[in-house]
Amino acid sequence: MSSALEHFGLPLSPEGMGLLVFCIAGVAAIAMLARKEFRADLRRRGTLLDAAAGLVGDAQVTIGGDGYPRLLGTSSGNRISMEVVADSLVPRRLPQLWLKLTMLAPEPRPRPSIGVLARPVGTEFYSRVLGLPDTIAPSFSSDMPLLMRGSDVTDDAVQRTSGLFRTLLSDPGLKEIVITPRGAGLVRQIAEGDRGAHVLYRQIRFPVEQVPADLVRNALDELRLLNDVLDAAPQTLEASR
Repeated sequence: MSSALEHFGLPLSPEGMGLLVFCIAGVAAIAMLARKEFRADLRRRGTLLDAAAGLVGDAQVTIGGDGYPRLLGTSSGNRISMEVVADSLVPRRLPQLWLKLTMLAPEPRPRPSIGVLARPVGTEFYSRVLGLPDTIAPSFSSDMPLLMRGSDVTDDAVQRTSGLFRTLLSDPGLKEIVITPRGAGLVRQIAEGDRGAHVLYRQIRFPVEQVPADLVRNALDELRLLNDVLDAAPQTLEASR
């Protein structure tokens, strides 16, 4: 009876056995290297929000199943949530690393929900705007496609938010902004995936060790503006534009 090696045409000779052992060792070495790189990548992911933790009170960082961190904390009496989200669902585009921030007030306010998603493609699984029921025509122009949606939105709310929305969305790094009765949220770009790793190996690697503290600090300021814009007096709003 022929052996499996003979069946595939590999002679049972010292040379053939040596080649087989070499191939097995090579595959094992590659697998070991891949596991080592994966563990190192998980460690890097888990520290992405370490700098951000110093910018909020009562900071608590947890790690998700994908290795990316989530931070919970407080700021000016509001609850703060930060999540790092990796997005590779859009074809013919490099993976994106997003920072999703949420500010929740202690009590809801009597106001509508309204938000804008920039450059929508329909695969933004992290979007809160896509979950709002009513599509609204933006009251301001932009160089990029925008999707505005809301719930219980009045013309006054659209007008009162348009100046701030236009100003914030002039920054191409901002993906989404939203206001709800409970608070405000936004999504900002952290980094774009490494082209070589993605094109050659279909791997998702981001050239960033930490979410920059300045990015987080500015995003928190933007959240405060969003959270207060519908409560500000009209003259105060005009002065901020």
